[in-house]
Amino acid sequence: MTFRHVPVLYDEVMESLNIRPDGFYVDGTTGGGGHSSGICERLSEAGTLLAVDRDTAALEASQKRLEPYSCKKIFLHSNYSEVDRILETAGQPVDGILLDLGVSSFQLDTAERGFSYMHDAPMDMRMNEDDSFTAYNVVNEYDEKELHRIIKEYGEERWASRIAQFIVRRREEKPIETTGELVEVIKAAIPASARRNGPHPAKRTFQAIRIEVNGELEHLKTAVERLPDILAPGGRLAIITFHSLEDRMVKEAFNARLNPCTCPPEFPVCVCGKKPDVRKVTRKPIAPGERELEENPRARSAKLRVIEKI
Repeated sequence: MTFRHVPVLYDEVMESLNIRPDGFYVDGTTGGGGHSSGICERLSEAGTLLAVDRDTAALEASQKRLEPYSCKKIFLHSNYSEVDRILETAGQPVDGILLDLGVSSFQLDTAERGFSYMHDAPMDMRMNEDDSFTAYNVVNEYDEKELHRIIKEYGEERWASRIAQFIVRRREEKPIETTGELVEVIKAAIPASARRNGPHPAKRTFQAIRIEVNGELEHLKTAVERLPDILAPGGRLAIITFHSLEDRMVKEAFNARLNPCTCPPEFPVCVCGKKPDVRKVTRKPIAPGERELEENPRARSAKLRVIEKI
C-alpha cells in the first residue's frame, strides 16, 4: 500500500519554525514525510533534517519521499521522547523541532495495523511493530476498572463504564480478536439514541486503547519537558495536538517554562532566581482554517503551539 500522509497545518508549521536554509531541524514524527518535505524544501545543501519515527514503515516511506532534496538527511528509528538519543545523533543544539502527534493517515488506512474502526483487522494498534504489547492485550487482559479508566480518561467517553462492562462480558465467551468484534461490542454498549449523532461510536474508545498501547501521554510528557533543552538560542519547538489531554499537557509544560518562578505568591519579589528560557511565538494555539477542514476533515481537532528558546 502507498504511504499517504496529509500534513496538518502545513503552512502554519513552516512559518512557525522560521526555517534557516543552513539550519538543523528535527521532525520527531516524520510519518510519510509531509512536513519533513516542507522543511527540506526550505533547506540548502548546508542544512540538515533529522527525521525521527518509531514506525519503520514511516521511515522507509519518508526516506523515498525526501530523496529529491539536496539538504543533509538523517533517519532515526526512535521515539521523539528519547531526547538524549536525538541530541547524540544531531551532535549539536538544533534550530527547530516539530511533533505532529497522534496516528498517521497511513496507519489509519493500513487495515492490518488495526488502528481504524472502519476496517476489520487483528487487534494491534502498535506504532512500533517491534513492540510486543498490542491492543489485544489491553482489551482481553485489563480488568474492568482499568478498561473504564483508560476509556474515560484517554477517550473522554461518556459511556466508558458500559463499554468496559460489555467488553468484559463478551470476552468471557471468547477473546475479542478483531477490531470488527470490538466495534460490535461498543455499539451494543452505547444506547441507540446516543449513536445517532456525533462521531462514530467507536472513535473515542479506539483512541483510548491506541494511547494506552503506545504509551503516548508518557512519551509526550517526557518530550515536552526535555526537548526545549536541546534547542539552540532562537530555536523553536512546534507541537500539533489532536485532543484535549495532549493539548493541556503541552500548554502546562510550556507555561512552566515561561513562568519558572517557584516563590510563594505572597512574596513581593522573586528570590528563587529562576528565569524563563523560552518565549511564546503564538499567544493562542493555531487551529486549521475552513479550507483545510474541507480538504482534510482529520485536521478538525488540531492545535499548534510554538515556543522559542531565548
